[in-house]
Amino acid sequence: MSTAATRTAGPDHLWTVDEHLEDILATVRPLEPIELQLLDAQGCVLVEDITVPVSLPPFDNSSMDGYAVRVTDVAGASEEFPAVLTVIGDVAAGHAEPLRVGPGETARIMTGAPLPPGAEAVVPVEWTDGGLGDGPVTGMRARSQAPEAATGHVHVYRSAEARAHVRAKGSDVKAGDRALDAGTVLGPPQIALLAAIGRGTVRVRPRPRVVVMSTGSELVQPDEQLADGQIYDSNSFALTAAARDAGAIAYRVGAVADDAETLRDTIEDQLVRADLMVTTGGVSVGAYDVVKEALSSVGDEDEEGAGIDFRKLAMQPGKPQGFGSIGLDHIPLLALPGNPVSSYVSFELFVRPAIRALMGLEDVHRPRTRATLTTDKALTSPKGRRQFLRGTYADGEVTPVGGAGSHLVAALALADALIVVPEDVESVEPGTEVEVVLLR
Repeated sequence: MSTAATRTAGPDHLWTVDEHLEDILATVRPLEPIELQLLDAQGCVLVEDITVPVSLPPFDNSSMDGYAVRVTDVAGASEEFPAVLTVIGDVAAGHAEPLRVGPGETARIMTGAPLPPGAEAVVPVEWTDGGLGDGPVTGMRARSQAPEAATGHVHVYRSAEARAHVRAKGSDVKAGDRALDAGTVLGPPQIALLAAIGRGTVRVRPRPRVVVMSTGSELVQPDEQLADGQIYDSNSFALTAAARDAGAIAYRVGAVADDAETLRDTIEDQLVRADLMVTTGGVSVGAYDVVKEALSSVGDEDEEGAGIDFRKLAMQPGKPQGFGSIGLDHIPLLALPGNPVSSYVSFELFVRPAIRALMGLEDVHRPRTRATLTTDKALTSPKGRRQFLRGTYADGEVTPVGGAGSHLVAALALADALIVVPEDVESVEPGTEVEVVLLR
């Protein structure tokens, strides 16, 4: 982990959104790679190209339950004139019998079993009498039942082309092919591929460990009784869920009271399991000094580059922000405002990219697009601030939900996009094309 970026701006400097984000991404570095078992590597980013050591499938095999045949032996077979073949044995998946199919012969074969030498195709069991008898039949019918042992003869009622119902060796991937590229995020399909080619472990950047805590003496945990002046702590739940959604292993810490010593002790206790820390609340005027005091003396504050810088951003919501690194290992810490919408928007703009950078991803940002604003009246925005309004996006159109208030949690729950109003725009008319950050 690198030390915090040099911050030369004075205390009265109004940071832009881009400046603040650049400062964060200049500080955060990808976590060191480790070797993990496959299931432990889910959600992690590969740091090596994966080459296939063995072809998939590793041998020609049957895609059906049926009979392995020579094409010439079933040529012209029909309901009226079936081909009658001698069954020489069974070929089951995972147990290849030393059988060779000669002229006039067949082997009963199971799905996934290797195609025996001499055979050129597979006829499904439904195209046969299942080896149940040698007598003539009238009318095609599904004959899926077969005797317990393959003996005697089988009647085949259809011809088959070469390689019919045969999965060719290497038809999925061939030995020497590149299976996965470095930088791939390992999801269930990628885990399946790694297992299929025999990889039990893989070298990845681990998922970042993110500790989330709310601050505020007024906060109460859900299911507890509210007293006068108290509210439920929703921020820590929202941000922990958001961190997990971003790919992190997230730990939620219960709300900490507005006391510098308590906050400092809590943060120091949590450093041992953190690659990134996120606090919410206590960064605006009022509680500012308490949080500043706590965060400026956590761990080894004398280490070069350590410390938290509190700043004002030219954005709405989310003007007050804090960022820096703490402790001997220079763990990055982002201090977000306490209002729910401000906190969540700040997470999407700053914390999520930091998490993705720790993972080693090249593209750390949410996708953006242009959309037509659909609303009954013009949107207003404060001059000199980049505003992020909640909205719903569909089919190239975006509709605002809720107002500009930073406390509107219900409206936030309906939103799947952020409408971006630039700093130099004070009004946006209906029908205007706007930039949209897609949240889902």
